[in-house]
Amino acid sequence: MYDNVCKFLAERFSRDFANWLLNEPIELTELKPTELSLNPIRADSLIFLQSEEVVLHIEFQTSPDEDIPFRMTDYRLRVYRRYPNKEMYQVVIYLKPSNSELVYQNSFELTNLRHQFNVIRLWEQPTDSFLNNSGLLPFAVLTRTDNPRETLTQIATIIDSMPNKQQQSDISASTAILSGLKLDQDSIKRILRSDIMKESVVYQEIFHEGEIKGEKQAIQNIVLNMLRNSMNINDIAKLTGLSLQEIEQLNSSLNREESN
Repeated sequence: MYDNVCKFLAERFSRDFANWLLNEPIELTELKPTELSLNPIRADSLIFLQSEEVVLHIEFQTSPDEDIPFRMTDYRLRVYRRYPNKEMYQVVIYLKPSNSELVYQNSFELTNLRHQFNVIRLWEQPTDSFLNNSGLLPFAVLTRTDNPRETLTQIATIIDSMPNKQQQSDISASTAILSGLKLDQDSIKRILRSDIMKESVVYQEIFHEGEIKGEKQAIQNIVLNMLRNSMNINDIAKLTGLSLQEIEQLNSSLNREESN
C-alpha cells in the first residue's frame, strides 16, 4: 500500500521530486522497469523517472532491507546498458525510524567494485520544505517534527486552500495513508476530511485493492474449510476457481498448522 502511494506521488508530482532530490525543477517522465534489459526486480515498487539528461531512481522503504545495496547497483548497470550517456541519481528513502545500521548503508562492494547511492531518512529531514511543496506534503508528518498532530493540522489547512479539487483529494488521501506510519487512525480521521479523500484516484485504487484482497481471503477461508472436511482438491478447484497449485499451497499450510 505504501509503495503504491509513494509511486503515485513521485509520478504525479515529478517536478516537486526533481526539485527536492536533484535541486532542479525539471520535467521528468516515467521510465518503466520493463524498458531495462533483463527481468526487473520488485518491479511494482521501483520508481524510475527520466529527462533527456538524467534518470532518477527512487526506492521507498518502510523497513531496512539488506538487499538494497545490491539492487541499487544492479539497476545502475541496467540503466547504463540502456542509456550509457545519461547521468543517474539513486536514492533510498526510509519512511520509518529505525536503529538498524542498514538505514545508513549507502554502498555496495565487491572485489574491485564499489557503487555508491544516496540515502534519506525522513525522520531527520526538516519539516518546512515538505510543507512548501504539494507533492511532498503527504510526507511531512514523517519528517523531523516535534508534534506530528500539529503538523497534520497544518497540512489539512494547506489542503483545504488548494484550488484544484482533484489535487486536493489526491494529496489528502495520500497524506492519510502515509500518516498512518506515525499517527493513529482516530487522530487522522479527526484532522483530515474524509469527503475530500474519497474523490481521490489513489484512494479509489487502494480501496478497490482492499476489496479484491478481501474477496480472495474469503475464498481462501472457504477452501481451508473444504480441505478440513477432506474434500477432493479437483472438486475444490472447480467450485472456487482457484488453481490446483494455490489449493495445494493452502493444503500444505493447513497441514503445517495442524502439526504444530
